[in-house]
Amino acid sequence: MIIVAGMLRLDANDRERYLTAVSQVAVQARTAPGCLDFVQAADPIEPDRINIFERWESDEYLHRFRTSGGPELDLPPLTSADVHKYRISAVEEP
Repeated sequence: MIIVAGMLRLDANDRERYLTAVSQVAVQARTAPGCLDFVQAADPIEPDRINIFERWESDEYLHRFRTSGGPELDLPPLTSADVHKYRISAVEEP
């Protein structure tokens, strides 16, 4: 299993515009083969932060989605990004 998680930062005044522009990406991802979860969401504490969480069955499915194309999005600029891919070897109850 693959998890992609982290945060994006941008001007707080641009956050809603960013999330509106990418709203269909989540719809497309969640219907893509191998996608177990996908969300880009406003952080409830920091107004300039967007939290990223994706869960995929494998690298193959993630790569297929990332290279499938899609419409050009007019996104406001990010000031930073801290997003990483994690390989999960086991899953257990919390």
